[in-house]
Amino acid sequence: MNERLVNTIAGRMSLRNPLRESLARLDRVMDLCEIGKDADPKEILSAINREYPTVSDFERDFPSLCYAIATGVGKTRLMGAFITYLHLEKKVNHFFVLAPNLTIYNKLIADFTPNTPKYVFKGIAEFAQEPPIIVTGDNYESGIGTRNSLSFGDVIINIFNISKINTEVRGGAAPRIKRLSEYIGQSYFDYLASLTDLVLIMDEAHRYRASAGIAAINELKPILGLELTATPFIEKGTKQDYFKNCIYTYQLGQAMQDGFVKEPAVVTQKNFNASQFSSDQLERIKLEDGIRIHETTKVELETYARQTGKPLVKPFMLVIARDIDHAKSLQSFMESDEFFNGSYKGKVIQVHSTQTGEEKEENVQRLLEVERYDEPTEVVIHVNMLKEGWDVTNLYTIVPLRAANARNLVEQSIGRGLRLPYGKRTGVETVDQLNIIAHDRFQEIVDEANNKDSAIHVKTVFLEGNGAGYVRPKSVVSAPAFNARMGLPQNGNAYHPSIKPMFDKPEEQKVAHATVQAMKKYEKLPLAERLLDTKIQQEIAAEVQATYVPADQLNFTDPASIDVADIVKKVTHEYVKSTISIPRIILVPKHSSGGFFKTFTMDCASIRYQPVERDLYLKELRTNKERTLSFDRRSGMEERAEDYLVRALVDYDDISYDDHAEILYDLASQVVAHLRSYLSEENDVLNVLQYNQKALGSFIHTQMLEHQEASSTEYEVTVPKGFTESNISAFTVPENQGEIDAHDTSFDKSKIKNLLFSGFNRSLYPIMKFDSDTERRFALFLDSNSDKWFKPALGQIQIYYKEGHTEKMYNPDFIAEFSDQILMVETKAKDEIQSDIVQTKKTAAVQWCKYASEHALANGGKSWKYLLIPHDEVNANNTLKYYMQFE
Repeated sequence: MNERLVNTIAGRMSLRNPLRESLARLDRVMDLCEIGKDADPKEILSAINREYPTVSDFERDFPSLCYAIATGVGKTRLMGAFITYLHLEKKVNHFFVLAPNLTIYNKLIADFTPNTPKYVFKGIAEFAQEPPIIVTGDNYESGIGTRNSLSFGDVIINIFNISKINTEVRGGAAPRIKRLSEYIGQSYFDYLASLTDLVLIMDEAHRYRASAGIAAINELKPILGLELTATPFIEKGTKQDYFKNCIYTYQLGQAMQDGFVKEPAVVTQKNFNASQFSSDQLERIKLEDGIRIHETTKVELETYARQTGKPLVKPFMLVIARDIDHAKSLQSFMESDEFFNGSYKGKVIQVHSTQTGEEKEENVQRLLEVERYDEPTEVVIHVNMLKEGWDVTNLYTIVPLRAANARNLVEQSIGRGLRLPYGKRTGVETVDQLNIIAHDRFQEIVDEANNKDSAIHVKTVFLEGNGAGYVRPKSVVSAPAFNARMGLPQNGNAYHPSIKPMFDKPEEQKVAHATVQAMKKYEKLPLAERLLDTKIQQEIAAEVQATYVPADQLNFTDPASIDVADIVKKVTHEYVKSTISIPRIILVPKHSSGGFFKTFTMDCASIRYQPVERDLYLKELRTNKERTLSFDRRSGMEERAEDYLVRALVDYDDISYDDHAEILYDLASQVVAHLRSYLSEENDVLNVLQYNQKALGSFIHTQMLEHQEASSTEYEVTVPKGFTESNISAFTVPENQGEIDAHDTSFDKSKIKNLLFSGFNRSLYPIMKFDSDTERRFALFLDSNSDKWFKPALGQIQIYYKEGHTEKMYNPDFIAEFSDQILMVETKAKDEIQSDIVQTKKTAAVQWCKYASEHALANGGKSWKYLLIPHDEVNANNTLKYYMQFE
């Protein structure tokens, strides 16, 4: 086995754990048997079956292994990893990739083409200078992939569409690939069949297992087949015939649990009784509620993108129609004035298999571009066409209007909407959630999801009312009050506060804007107050005069009438008055004792594994399927007992064999010694290690994480910026929502998260949004008692903490400056104060304040303190002295 290569490829390609495990199993197969043109498939099957009993039959004339991996986890990326591994480890240069249809065929060509957004070989240095040559079903007759046109060591990836081959072999005809090519001198098929290192990779393998085209392709006799699918079975009536060559299975439910895909939610209305409505009425209700969810999602996505600086994502809604006529009527209705006053004219497309000509071409093009933020499509209506390969990340709402059982309805529908737009969960529910509108099937789907055999689990969402009086949401951007005073332009759907600009003349505003730009270069100063130093003022004025607004560009009648130095002075004074100096703090290790983990004594008290009998009888509780697992200790034998555990440990992302070998063997030897302390026979020790190496590896790794070297490493605090400009905040509110005076208490407190508040005197922002009434009341205290305060936007203060073994960013509720100190404040429900996560965040915040205080005090600034205040302690009669007890 070449674990180092597996880890290297996984690291370079950022493979998720299921993909890493898939690659590791291929590596193991290469270790178990010799793959080649003359190899005996029966012997190979026997060797693999001993270690992977789920591989009981290749179901082909050549060795072929199926990887059943849930949609959205990254099967195409895994293809690239397979190709990289086989080329680097086994010197394989020829690959034949099969796609089930034109959509996936075009997608694969794009993904294997360098400099495309989803290029599969990103990070692989060996392919950076000499990328693989791509041969397709459209260009192979030119001879581009044959020996005569190749250099030694070239990697050739052939990509073909099996549906096209299926069409060509109808009536017993030979596919075009088998026909003589004058450029090659033989058929391209015969050329490929003569290769001694051809590997066949089948995408969405369940789609063409028994097709005539695959029967023809089988005659290529590749040395190895690798099949990828999310559904490793063939539907036969009401039964599912599962593949017999699955070497690895990673189901949809596990992908959801691990956070690799969206979390599906089924949506209905509260107290909804579908029997009270006709089918047409029910259909309209579902469409309208789908749009309600869609519009809310659209704004929440925009808000999230603006808060975080990430790319904007445009969601769309998928409607599943009964048939073609139904799809046409749906599009006509949804684009009519009757449906939301014609708001969706030009935003709806329908796709079905009978479309031809320009209509089909236009809709296919819109489908391919539906992820673009500026593409107009917001609703896609389809009839049995959008299946595998429609690889989009911005499908957020599904409205099924076609009859299907609950299992198929959910599993087949959500497969198109599982992919995450940012590649991973964000922690923001709306951004991470896929909604299924199912008023009439709600309970049925919930029951199916709760079935112990279900591959999925869904959340439930209730809508208020029946859609009457629905108000669309909007995204509001709140810029710092300083921006308004400077007359700075706002971006997007921004809120423009009624704050009078400091400068009336356009020429003065231009100088002010230039001053703001120039000040950004001075964020390295220890405090914002240093901008007022005479020397700094002169430098900024000179830069503004010479670089930003030279006199000949001002177009003044009398340039001398504009006092640049005076404007610079006013702008910098206003900025200092309107900001709080928040330093950018970076921790840099002074030294390390040599590794990420340090040596420790393992706690093995709970380990009491017993040897496995030579023949094991297994009966699956779900299917009642029976099988026998035979023990063959010769399979996968290691030279040392400790090697079994080290092999399991090096699979973890955070463990490098080269850096940690000594520690790994030390810990493994402790576990082996423990096994020998209660198992008298060495064969029994080896038996336990073989059968439980993965579990034991996880056991060791968990304890390693508790003994990370970072805990004893000393850090040097660096402050590259003494202050930074205030971030823009973004909020989502109903379209007709105005501001409420923060002193007003007549609002519905249960809806506070949807309200905007204003009326502040000392806030750095003119409008604010709160998560609780406790926050609103504390904000009023700060507005009366502090010099200035604000609620920081996401990422404005970079405080990191550990949740488990994952590093996350903490965003406190308030920052407030007083005459003698700066406070960082969190208000929290009393019963949550002592929770591990709240205390962990507190520890991180206190440490950050310590570093910030040291920096500020050394430069003539104010100390920082962190307060964690229980919600029931926030009262109008409390003073600052009272709140300081919660430091």
